[in-house]
Amino acid sequence: MAFRGPKVWLWRWRRNPLKRPADTMEAWVLLGAWALTVLAGVLVGWVAAGSVEDELARERVEWRPLVGRLTEAAPGDTSERPGSSVADRVWAKVGWTGPDGSAHTGQVRVAPGSEAGTPVTVWTDRQGRMVTEPASPAQAKMRSSLVGGLAGIGAAALPFAGGRVLSGRLERRRIAQWDTDWARFATLWGRPTS
Repeated sequence: MAFRGPKVWLWRWRRNPLKRPADTMEAWVLLGAWALTVLAGVLVGWVAAGSVEDELARERVEWRPLVGRLTEAAPGDTSERPGSSVADRVWAKVGWTGPDGSAHTGQVRVAPGSEAGTPVTVWTDRQGRMVTEPASPAQAKMRSSLVGGLAGIGAAALPFAGGRVLSGRLERRRIAQWDTDWARFATLWGRPTS
């Protein structure tokens, strides 16, 4: 079993007579790439999450439920099965009056076989246009966290990938320098270089 010495932390910044300028440059490139990766990911994720949460909070304040009425009977069987779910609902045409008194129509999901004139809750924006039910505070928190996380990961990928590409180029350059140095010393020792 081979003995390995203690792990040396921050070895890229320690003084060493064998350390070349390319080693120092690579150390700074990696440090900068990691710092930009973390900074970009956190900042973009935080801003995106805040923006989504603010938008969803604005929707909760501005969107209002109204009572609309089915304008025609909903298709399907009139006997609702016990244990029916939202997936068992059908689309039907509904009409409602907007805040300015204008008449509006749209499509909503209702129980199969609902008769014309059945009251239905319709969510509308300030102009009276139909919208979906706004997200609850818990749903808004979850959505904003997901969007913020995805945006942060996406933003962090760019400096991370750039650092990896630059590090790979520096590595190839360092290997080429090693080949050049090895060829020079091999000829001094009287060995062929190829």
